[in-house]
Amino acid sequence: MTKRYWFVILTYILVAQLAAIPIARFLLFSGLEEGPAAGLANIISFSLGLIIILFLLRPDMKNRHNTPGRSTRWQAVGWSLLGILMAYGGQILANIVEQMVLGIEPGSENTAEIIAMIESFPFMILIVSIIGPILEEIIFRMIIFGALYKRFNFPIAAVLSSIIFAAVHFDFSHLLIYTAMGFVFAYLYVKTKRILVPIIAHIAINTIAVILNLLLGDFINELLEQQESLNQAALFIGGLL
Repeated sequence: MTKRYWFVILTYILVAQLAAIPIARFLLFSGLEEGPAAGLANIISFSLGLIIILFLLRPDMKNRHNTPGRSTRWQAVGWSLLGILMAYGGQILANIVEQMVLGIEPGSENTAEIIAMIESFPFMILIVSIIGPILEEIIFRMIIFGALYKRFNFPIAAVLSSIIFAAVHFDFSHLLIYTAMGFVFAYLYVKTKRILVPIIAHIAINTIAVILNLLLGDFINELLEQQESLNQAALFIGGLL
């Protein structure tokens, strides 16, 4: 991995992630309420981090057309659309395994916290739906997966980078779902040789999830409660048998 890529990773950690803490404190001291202060701080830190990272990646952007096997624009469009379906398919399969095999209850605390932040400060949707996916694909697919792929075969490199991607979300109960999505995004990157393809798929997945949770949040919660009741009933009947 080049020094430039290490600087990109450090920028992601120190600027996009950690810088939000002192910025939020400053905004709180300035009189903003906690919700808007946290939201605005995240937008500032993520936006600044993205600008710096794109500046550091200028050589990659200039040389991107020289990549062997790079897909055409129309192929990239097709794989982006297919990638959305693949990511959803991976989520569904992982969800089935989590519930039926591992006994993990549906619903994500991480998603609930994100939706709560968006409801408190609507502009947070810019991070969740656009800036966040761009940064994550650059870090976890282009750099981390790219470095691992030079040393290992695709399955190993994809799984290792996807586990790191999953762990960073701190939603360990649904580690399998994040890993499945990371695996799909890695495949899209290798298949097309364009980081923009997994970025588009990731943006679409996050945006759809946010819209569904904002518009149908109560209905989804009712379904989850019904699912939990059915699971408990099944366990009770299974115990009697």
